[in-house]
This record gives sequence, C-alpha cells and structure tokens, in this order.
Amino acid sequence: MDERNVQDKRKTNTFTLRIDEDVIKSLQNESELHDISLNTLINKILKRYIEWDLYAPKVGMIPMAKPVISSLFNMMNEEEILGLVSNFGKNVVQDIAYFMKMKTDPDTFLTWFEIRMRRSFVEFNHLQENDHHIYVLKHDLGYNWSLYHKKILEKIFNEIFNKPVHISISDFMLTIQFEK
Repeated sequence: MDERNVQDKRKTNTFTLRIDEDVIKSLQNESELHDISLNTLINKILKRYIEWDLYAPKVGMIPMAKPVISSLFNMMNEEEILGLVSNFGKNVVQDIAYFMKMKTDPDTFLTWFEIRMRRSFVEFNHLQENDHHIYVLKHDLGYNWSLYHKKILEKIFNEIFNKPVHISISDFMLTIQFEK
C-alpha cells in the first residue's frame, strides 16, 4: 500500500491557519520541487515536529555538521569509544528513547531509532521476513561511529531486551539482524 493510501485512511480534520505569506510561498516552492502537494508537505513538517523536533532540545540533542561528528569520532581510539559507550551511551540512548516514546520495548525503541536515523540523514533499509529483521544503515561518518552504535545497540538488545543481536560494521555501514 503506498503512503497516499495509508494517509487517506487516517482520520483527518480540516483546520484553518493564518500563515505568513513568505512562509507559504517557500512551502509552495518546496512542495513543487519535491512533486508533492502542499498539504502533504505541511503534514510531513508537522509530523516531524511532533515526532522529533518537539523533544530533541528537551533531551539534549543538538544539531551538528556531519564532518564535525566524523572528526570527533575519528579522533578517538577503540578504547575511548568503548568507554563512551560504557559510561554514557546505553543509558543516554535508552533514556532519550523512553522520554520521547514513553515506553521501553523493542518495537517502540526501533520506531524511535528509525526516526532518529531519518532525522540524522542516515540512509537505511529495513527488511522483515517473518520474525527476522535486518536493518542496513548507510552513513559517511567512519568506522568509529559504526563501532559506537554497534556497542550501544548490543548493550540495549542484550541487557534491556534480553535479545541476541548480530551487528556487522564497516567504515560506512551497519547491518543489524535480530529475531523479534
């Protein structure tokens, strides 16, 4: 089922707003550029706000340029990455996901994780065959960024969800596999 059909089946309300003319013109240009309706674009913007932007500053998330993140991670050695994960990583990620979603279970966590990856402009694919899940994340942040996320996800799956997970990493990819 395509996204439009899913949206058509959702309950909607008609709502009137007064919006600055320059903002409307910019939104119209953006919707034309992406070949989507203005209504769809505004719904996407509002959904992003509700799912992420509303909470991000409250949980201490800050936007940073990818080259800065990549440089910071690449300046650390493996021992420092593991120390970061042990001292902060798992608890911080778990707490942020809980604050934003109000639940801690694998499905809710993975929904949050997907949103986080989209908001971080990390490309990912998700394949689900029966109860087997495979996520492939493509990024350009280097091996240490992959290692950091591998170790955090292993801790979360093993220690919180009591689920085995297999994660392989490279300089630009993470592959996460687990059974539901």
